[in-house]
Amino acid sequence: MYPFSDSRPTRKFPIMTWILIGINVLVFLYELQLTHRELDRFILNWALIPRDVLFAASHPLARGASHAFLTLITSQFIHGGWLHIVGNMLFLMVFGPAVEERIGSLLFPFFYLAAGVIAGLVQVLAISPMFGAMTEPNVGASGAIAGVLGAYLVLYPLRWITVLVPIFIIPLPITVPAFLLIGWWFIQQLLYGIASLSPIAVSSGGIAFWAHIGGFIAGLLMILPFTGQPPERQHRSPFDSDFQRDPSFLDYL
Repeated sequence: MYPFSDSRPTRKFPIMTWILIGINVLVFLYELQLTHRELDRFILNWALIPRDVLFAASHPLARGASHAFLTLITSQFIHGGWLHIVGNMLFLMVFGPAVEERIGSLLFPFFYLAAGVIAGLVQVLAISPMFGAMTEPNVGASGAIAGVLGAYLVLYPLRWITVLVPIFIIPLPITVPAFLLIGWWFIQQLLYGIASLSPIAVSSGGIAFWAHIGGFIAGLLMILPFTGQPPERQHRSPFDSDFQRDPSFLDYL
């Protein structure tokens, strides 16, 4: 299922969401004009290399340690192909505006980047026993966007999301509740992530499942402190004509 839109437009233009999308697109366009050798050099220099991050963590004053830590952020803006960036930006475009509106445009990029950094660290720790994966570059915004999904699940679990489902190659639009779409997505990431740790695991195809898991959980845990207040409680009937607010996940616990 490919998300297309949520059920309620935001009241304010989500400027930071679109700035983040714009930066990702500009970096990708820059990648496209590089030669193969230049692209390899660019990725090796700015992607997250798990071995380098672990070395920097154990030797924070060593030469290159600060750069290794910086790649926890820069790697979030690098993508490995058209499907990679289109899929990530589609999720950010659908789920980012509502989260940005709730926590504010000034705080949203800090929330986004923090989720991405935590996602990268979880990925590094998860694959650290697998020596072959320690030198593989990790790139993409999916860890940070997973944090946005976690926040969205807490804030708007009952919003309806329009998704495109390919039926015999023809994409058909259907609507599903956010908790079903995001919950199913997370279960998939968790199952694939656990499977990737098996000694007989099949290749993950370059997908950083543990970054998705780490970013998602980070978003779940961080969103309430970032809002500065607990989620609004429902005090009015949804049958009131001017009832506008989406109930929070905590309203149903």
